[in-house]
Amino acid sequence: MIAIIDYGMGNLRSVQKGFEKVGFEAVVTADPRVVLEAEKIVLPGVGAFRDCMRNLEAAGFVEPILSVIAQGRPFLGICVGMQLLFTDSTEFGLYKGLGVIPGHVLRFPEGMEAGGEKLKVPQMGWNQLSFKRRPPAFEGIADNANVYFVHSYYVKPDDDGVTATTTDYGIRFCSSVWRDNIVATQFHPEKSQDVGLRILKNFAAMQD
Repeated sequence: MIAIIDYGMGNLRSVQKGFEKVGFEAVVTADPRVVLEAEKIVLPGVGAFRDCMRNLEAAGFVEPILSVIAQGRPFLGICVGMQLLFTDSTEFGLYKGLGVIPGHVLRFPEGMEAGGEKLKVPQMGWNQLSFKRRPPAFEGIADNANVYFVHSYYVKPDDDGVTATTTDYGIRFCSSVWRDNIVATQFHPEKSQDVGLRILKNFAAMQD
């Protein structure tokens, strides 16, 4: 069973439908006990880091998430769900995350340009992946594949060795991470058409 964590901050149904399209059942759950029993866990996230972290804590998901990660079960973080894995975020102040991966969540710098044009923040739209490492969930994904982003903040791992892909948007930033049983993406696989569906299918087929 794949459990998609419902803590009031995520595009849950579209993630669930993505798994269904590639032939896997996924359950949207607001029950921490279901997460503890699941074979694979997905943590989506939309909105402010601070609010997402507060909701996770209030719903009782923090300990179950840390537990299933420690047990080695496949874990997928999406967008803010990726950012929450890190030490802290500078969004609306300084707020602690789950601390699973050492590093920080930072805002895109002001005044970024590309080709002489000022870049808008948030980044909204398609951009390319450049591979540094290829996790099993990214098997069959071509270098420079296009995926869909919506974000104003990006992760900066303390150890660049966890970076799976980078993407260029005024700066070159970490667009996905991979460590042991954890894979997490700043982009939205569920909005990334065939490339994203392939990632969801690969993840669903992973063994712990």
